Parts: sequence; structure tokens; C-alpha cells
Amino acid sequence: MKDKLLHTPEGVRDIYSTECELKLGLQNDLHKVLKLYGFRDIQTPSFEFFDIFSQERGTVSSKDMYKLFDKEGNTMVLRPDITPSIARCVAKYYKEEKLPIRLCYIGNTFINNTAYQGKLKEVTQLGAELFNDDSVEAEAELLAITIDCLLKSGLKEFQLEIGNADFFRSLIEDAGFEDEEEISKLRILIENKNMFGIEEIIMNKDMSDEIKNIFLKLPELFGSLDILEYAKSVTLNERAKGALSRLEKLYKIMILYGFEKYISFDLGMLSKYDYYTGLIFKAYTYKTGEAIATGGRYDNLVGQFGKECPAIGLAIVIDNLMLALSRQKLLPQIDATDTLILYTKNYRNQAISLASYFRKEGSNVILQLSNEDIKPVDYIPYMKQMNMGGLLYINNDTDIVLMDTSEGNTQTVNIDNLINNKN
Repeated sequence: MKDKLLHTPEGVRDIYSTECELKLGLQNDLHKVLKLYGFRDIQTPSFEFFDIFSQERGTVSSKDMYKLFDKEGNTMVLRPDITPSIARCVAKYYKEEKLPIRLCYIGNTFINNTAYQGKLKEVTQLGAELFNDDSVEAEAELLAITIDCLLKSGLKEFQLEIGNADFFRSLIEDAGFEDEEEISKLRILIENKNMFGIEEIIMNKDMSDEIKNIFLKLPELFGSLDILEYAKSVTLNERAKGALSRLEKLYKIMILYGFEKYISFDLGMLSKYDYYTGLIFKAYTYKTGEAIATGGRYDNLVGQFGKECPAIGLAIVIDNLMLALSRQKLLPQIDATDTLILYTKNYRNQAISLASYFRKEGSNVILQLSNEDIKPVDYIPYMKQMNMGGLLYINNDTDIVLMDTSEGNTQTVNIDNLINNKN
């Protein structure tokens, strides 16, 4: 039983030591990018009322949520998605604001889905949400932020695939689909590029040959700007053409940012979140099959909480990004900057004074009473494991033994000289 308690449940994991430091450093670096674009921080609760995330709002299915109950019997859920929480906040705290609102966040999300075998059910997301702006310029800004963040992380090769949810919706309306279960099944088949499954559904529906052909070609409509031109030539639906024209305008703005090489199109792209109304995007890199960033436009979500306003957001999945950086050997090395001050009982005062001095100077210092059974040199394996750079050993009034972790070299210096050299 004790051994079982040492393990975490399926889908969650411990992050500690160097990996944890790298993750926090990555989050801090990307957060700085969001601040450079003028986004302000917001924190929302880890659990909220079930209705905030109900499937009617376009978020995940009820069965995929972690549920709990408060003392009054209200159903709560651990947030499976942060965007609805922020939409609620905007409707509450910015109800009368008409000008753009820029908010950013870092937080964990929780998905209770058995289909996620081998995948994390708790992940950290860093994201940005822009409200009260329905322009294509706003969409370009969110794409630029995503690309800037991925470049800041150290990634060198990645691709931002973009599509438009309205393109698919217009086809659904033209085809006369009304059964939500059938639409959901079709979405999954298109997302998985299951040609045979798509054909089975389409051929049993009464729709024009033009619409049938587009549905059948959706999984193949990905690539460069030429894909948009082709899609325009094979559809008569004005709403679908409008969605394609907007993607063309977006691409022209990305050229101004100098980021066009990171952009490709996927008209068969769909999201598990049904609240997206226009632009949708996902970022991928090699050596990981999962998206490292996602986002899109959701102009109707905030209205469900009482404030009609357009919105667009992005979310970078920190855990997926860390995995990609690790597999591509792009994670930075953590410098061994901590110093261990080891002292015997008789020289506690000197050790505390020296540690306080170095800390005021901005140095990381670990103060440790020595174990009489362990020689200072025997601390080296421990120091390497804990990523400490050096050791200072105090066992007399005037001199200190200095030891370098990597080399194992030692030298004796006068304590006053050590402080003077530091200055």
C-alpha cells in the first residue's frame, strides 16, 4: 500500500528539480512576450460551477470533466478549459467596455478522458485573449504573438496551420445537416482525415454534387496559399468564400510581420471546442504529434454570459512545448550557481554572517551544518545531483576551504580576501 502511494494517478505527473526550473523559466520567458504586446494578467479559479463549462457553451463533453460537489450540493468541475472562465470575467468586470481588452494567463487545465491513454490529463497553459476587436488585424496579432512565443522558447522549426471554422459551418448549412450527433461524427472523421468514413456519411445525404465534392476533398485541402484559390474555385457558397477571403487578408498581414514562412493552411482543420466561429489555428513541430499551441476566434461565447463582444485567443501548451524542446535537444542548460556553505558548530556565527553577505550581493547560498561523519570532499556527488556549483567550508576563524563541484579542486583562502575579491 505504501508503494502505491508513491505513484501518481494515470495522466498526471510530478515535475521537480531541473525540469521544474526549466518549465518555470520557459513560462516566465513566454509571459514576457505577452507583456510586450500589452496583455495584462488575470487569474481564474481552478474549479467553477459546472454550467460555466457545459457542452452547450461549446467546450468539452460532461463525461470528460472532473466533477465535485460543494456543501450546498452544487456541481463543480476542475476547469477543462480556461477560455470560458475568462469570458465570464469579461462579462462581469468589463460589461460596459467597448474598446479592446487584452488579458493573459498561466494555469492548469484538467481533462478526464480515457482516450488520453499515455497523455497528460493535467497540463499547464499560457494564453492570451483579446476582446472587443473583430478585425483581421487582431487575428494577425494573436498569430504573431504565438510565433514570437515559440521563437522565444528556442524552437527553430515549426508550422502554424490555420483554418476557418465558418468555412465548415457554411458547408454544413448548405448540406442540410441538422442532427448534432451526425455533425459531431463528421467533424471527427474530417479531423482524423478518414476519407472512407466521410464518404459513407456524405453519400447518404441529399445534397448537391458540388457540396459533396468539397466535403470529400476537405481532408486534402491543406498546404500553401494556392489551397485558398482552389477552394474558392470549387465552392459557390458566399459565406464560405468570405471565410477564404479573410484568410487571404490575414496572410498578407503576416507578411508584414515577416512571419509568412511559418504559416500554412488547413481547411479541414476543426477543433474539439465548438465555440470557435472564425479563425482557428494549431502549431506543430517535429518529434511530437500533439499541437504545442492552439487558438481561434469565438465571437459568441462571451455573449452567453451577458456581454455581446467578439473575441480571439491563443493557448500554448507548456508541457507539449517542453517535450518538443527536449526531444529536439533545445532545452537550455541550467547553470550551477548555488553555493553550499558548510560549517562546524563552533563557527555558526561566521557561516550565517557570510551567507547573509553573499545573499545581499545576489548570490544563491545554501547554509548547512556539517555532518562529522562526512568529509567535505564526499559532498561532491550530492552537490552534482542538486546542481550546486561550489562549496565553502568553514572550520576555523580566518580561513575557508573552497571546492569546485565540477573539477573537485580545493583551495584555502582568507575569509577577508574572499569578501574583498567578491567586491
